[in-house]
Amino acid sequence: MKTTHIISTIALLSLAVPASAETTMRVMGQPAATGLIQNNVEGPFFADFAASTGLDITAEFQPADITGIKDTEQLRVLKSGLFDIISLRLSQVSRDEPTILGLDLVGLNPDYASGRETVAAFQSVVDARLQEQFNTKLLGVWPFGPQVLFCEPEISSLADLSGLKVRVYDQNLANFISLVGGTPVPLSFGDVQQSLARGVVDCAITGPSSANSAGWPEVTSYMMPIAFQMAMNGYGMNLDTWNALSAEDQEKMQAAFDTLIEDIWTYSEELFVDAVQCNVGQQPCETGTLYDLTLVEVSDADKALISTAVTDVSFPAWKEICDATNPACSSSWLETVGVAKGY
Repeated sequence: MKTTHIISTIALLSLAVPASAETTMRVMGQPAATGLIQNNVEGPFFADFAASTGLDITAEFQPADITGIKDTEQLRVLKSGLFDIISLRLSQVSRDEPTILGLDLVGLNPDYASGRETVAAFQSVVDARLQEQFNTKLLGVWPFGPQVLFCEPEISSLADLSGLKVRVYDQNLANFISLVGGTPVPLSFGDVQQSLARGVVDCAITGPSSANSAGWPEVTSYMMPIAFQMAMNGYGMNLDTWNALSAEDQEKMQAAFDTLIEDIWTYSEELFVDAVQCNVGQQPCETGTLYDLTLVEVSDADKALISTAVTDVSFPAWKEICDATNPACSSSWLETVGVAKGY
């Protein structure tokens, strides 16, 4: 979306916003199509925003997929002031700010505990960068959960991706798929199910719960539950909106988002376990639709390949891109995440 189009969108949408800016915050949430985290945790938090925050503020909440704004534009839209708060799709907006990808390099976060450690080490670095470049206060970071592999052709290992077209959602993941011989195909989440059905792609990567909600098991046959990334997302607030709050109200707002984010971390892990069972036809299946995908066991060789991805593929490729726009990018990562994890 070009700048002129963003300005036009701002003008049009602003006409529809009630003139109660001091008590209403405009919020863009996750796409409704992404499933249960948006429906069961994020949505209710914003639906009763005053009670959630303890502040006399209401939220005008819209899921991203009904705003008409691409998720890749979220940082620019937030900077413009069209929305006060956006549930940021971090991989997608990393095209504008590559520093963000340091939270979720391929192979960095094989499980939830590792993901928490990474966020604790690197969130403040990303926050400072977003404040400087995009007038955005980062209120916190949370995961959709381990991003796993769904395929229609039969696979038994990552080596079988050679020659296949695989949907990816960021450049770091694309580099890894290329390494194993696959052809990475960038697609937005909403386009994937149809692309799988039509054979535009052979395989695709997302979380098992999101895949279940979007019907991916209807158009695939195999699922390999190996964690490429944790699909980190976050909440950003326009910095002018944040600075307009008193210090006391900022403290209440941050505390509310801390609680929301912790709730999502917990719920995400519960969903992951249940959704894997749903997708492969096992009980209990409490949160999704029961399908009959073939579960592909993750071999020691594939685990080893993922574990070496950070040093061999994802960090070197990201370092080159990120340092070109933010000279302190990779050094800040090594001083924080690198020290915490021994890289």
